[in-house]
Amino acid sequence: MDQLLPEAEIQERAAQLSGWTVEGKQLNCQREFKDFVEAIEFINRLVEPAEQAGHHPDLEISYNKVTIRLSTHDAGGLTEADFKLAQVIAEIV
Repeated sequence: MDQLLPEAEIQERAAQLSGWTVEGKQLNCQREFKDFVEAIEFINRLVEPAEQAGHHPDLEISYNKVTIRLSTHDAGGLTEADFKLAQVIAEIV
């Protein structure tokens, strides 16, 4: 199982991820698109990296907005896996 990161490291690493915030035990990001179709296309681009990482985000779609939440549920909070996947997601346009 992944090890939980210390709070100081979580805050430091989150500050390096543009558009991401820490809320409780989750790393969150919201993306806004032109319309629903673009939002779904973005979601589809998340599938392969999440599968490769073996780490899957919680996703919420509201028309043209996609909310991404990362947390390592088995560990009970944020781990290295969350930040690695957040970095990959941050690079997906």
